[in-house]
Amino acid sequence: MTSAAPSRTESRGLGRRAWSVLAVAGPGILVMLADTDAGSAVTAAQSGAQFGFKLLLFQLVLIPILFFVQELTARLGIVTGKGHAVLIREHYGAVWAWVSTCTLILACIGALLTEFGGIAAVGSMVHLPAWLSLAVTVVALTTMAVTGSYRSVERIALAMGAFEVAFLVVAALAHPSWGQFAHDTATIPFTDTKFLTLISANIGAVVMPWMVFYQQGSVIEKGLKEKDLRGARIETAVGAVVTQLIMASILVAAASALARGGQKSYDNVGQIADALTGVLGATAGKLCFGLGILGASFVAAVVVTLTAARTLGELTGRGHSLDRSPSQEPQFYGVYVAVLVGAAIAVAAGIPIVKLSVGVQVMNALLLPIVVGFLFLLARKLPLPHRLQGWQAWVTGTLMLITVVLGLVSGVTGGG
Repeated sequence: MTSAAPSRTESRGLGRRAWSVLAVAGPGILVMLADTDAGSAVTAAQSGAQFGFKLLLFQLVLIPILFFVQELTARLGIVTGKGHAVLIREHYGAVWAWVSTCTLILACIGALLTEFGGIAAVGSMVHLPAWLSLAVTVVALTTMAVTGSYRSVERIALAMGAFEVAFLVVAALAHPSWGQFAHDTATIPFTDTKFLTLISANIGAVVMPWMVFYQQGSVIEKGLKEKDLRGARIETAVGAVVTQLIMASILVAAASALARGGQKSYDNVGQIADALTGVLGATAGKLCFGLGILGASFVAAVVVTLTAARTLGELTGRGHSLDRSPSQEPQFYGVYVAVLVGAAIAVAAGIPIVKLSVGVQVMNALLLPIVVGFLFLLARKLPLPHRLQGWQAWVTGTLMLITVVLGLVSGVTGGG
């Protein structure tokens, strides 16, 4: 009887911890699923196609970087109850707030173009014209925002993001050669400019400006408090692992296709899907990759569009909540729809999705100093005991500095 009590206590403790994570789940997982968007998927596929498994371990090394950045983001939002741009304005002035916001808008536009490019590419795989795929997407995203609350939008986006599990299936069925993996990791071409460009692109595919703004704004809109910090950290850690496993899976699938005589570079999403048909078969290859791209693109389109509209609303002092109607928040919904329509028109005009995707990720890497710089400085201004200080500040600052320098050097040297 005495041994049963600790067991029940431990079970209740585990149950409480699990419930604390589930209660706050949403912002962290959603932003991580958005991180594996169409642009990131294409970047990972190009990495595997051009250099086999040489960049596989790099995907795993980026897990702690991603966690540290997004954990600080969630911490800032929960402790201060204020958005990222607002905090920058309060501590460093309106000019720097607008500089940071312009960085965000630039990254959001680039990201949304790649998301819509991915959706159009999936549509073309089933013989739908780009304009029709994009029109349906714009209508769906607009309807979802106008008729739903933040929580309902979050649930729909998470359900669509579940399709990204298809990438894990693709990698498992590709039966990668671990002998080739050992050979590739022993011969890293650090002097190859294409390799350096892909290093920069992969860094930019992991730490994106809109991720910082989105998660900080979303923990506020979800109403999370300081008691929810532990759950938010666990959710963010799980999301960081999942998103990089998905990136690694895409790279593995592309590298395995290359080993079977595939292309060494891809010009569009359809070619990437075709490369997988030799691994999975014609139907399964296109279905798995198509579902993964569709889910990732839809989630990221929701996230980046909401981020742009929400941040502009915060900085101009206008409303910026999905829990209020369009008549109450005309600017917020107006920006949201305008961004969607503009991106759809640009993609329908025929933007080359693969080149754009890698270019956008390199741009994200080059914008890192502004993004992580303000994030680090703001975290140092948090009230105790939540302030970033001591060994954690040294570790976080060092990792951020290494990531920024590597992203800049590889991007510039590689001709990014």
